[in-house]
Amino acid sequence: MTLRQMRAFLAAARLGSFSAAARALGVAQASVSELIRKLEDEHGAAVFSRGPRRLVLTAAGTALLPFAEQAVAAADAGAQALRSVRSLQGGVATFGLLRNAAYYLLSDLAQQFHERYPDVRIRLIGLNSVEVAAAVSAGTVEAGLVVLPVEQDDLVVTPLLRDEVVYASADPARVTEPITIGQLAEARLILYDAHYGWKDPTRRQLAERAQLAGVRLAPWIEVEHVESALALTARGIGDTIVSRAVATSSSCPEGVHTVPFAQPLFDTIALVRRRAEVLSPASQELARLAQQMLLDQRRS
Repeated sequence: MTLRQMRAFLAAARLGSFSAAARALGVAQASVSELIRKLEDEHGAAVFSRGPRRLVLTAAGTALLPFAEQAVAAADAGAQALRSVRSLQGGVATFGLLRNAAYYLLSDLAQQFHERYPDVRIRLIGLNSVEVAAAVSAGTVEAGLVVLPVEQDDLVVTPLLRDEVVYASADPARVTEPITIGQLAEARLILYDAHYGWKDPTRRQLAERAQLAGVRLAPWIEVEHVESALALTARGIGDTIVSRAVATSSSCPEGVHTVPFAQPLFDTIALVRRRAEVLSPASQELARLAQQMLLDQRRS
């Protein structure tokens, strides 16, 4: 059963004759008749009763009709989506970005998208993963990048990249060997994402480990930005945790040393979208570009 057969069948069913269907489709009447004949031969069932004035659907044709409508509609929608992506014009695309997105080269996302689609306005909302996931779930943002775990059950989650989380200190003596969760509990911790606190995905992982180990994590200082945490760490006021992407960036001050956890800890970056929602062409393309950047970084 081919798409051409479905189109010929639908046109004949709506217009009542092969000749009218042929005119609507811009083909010869013989072509429509042959497509219907092959369809009937393949399945051993007539789809039309051929009356003197008008074609009438048989029981088989009536059963086929809604599926033919769905198949043709889906094919047309797919073709339209491809045309839209090729010629994105106008509108606004909103996309959520995880904290520290710039450290994963996502600062180039807006530039690359704008160069390809200069007529489309974009809003890149840089929030903590907690709020990105909530915004996507609520439908105020079509899709976004988050650090797992997230709790929304109505999201489709596509993991893209794992980045190791490390312990950072200005005291070389504290980073001579991998750190345990017990040692972390005893440290003077400087943690960022103060607004989200223990709802932050990375902190949640640490809290779960501390609970299993029977220890409690309590930061001495909390700030909003990772750069502030690193600046305080560089002054020897306390220690912090950062992803490997941050630790190896130019934002990490000289004199700050890092060591992995004894039980390795990772931030898993994932693309999220609502389960029951089809992304607009602009948001699809933003998601595709962001995903490609992360996958390229993983391979490099």
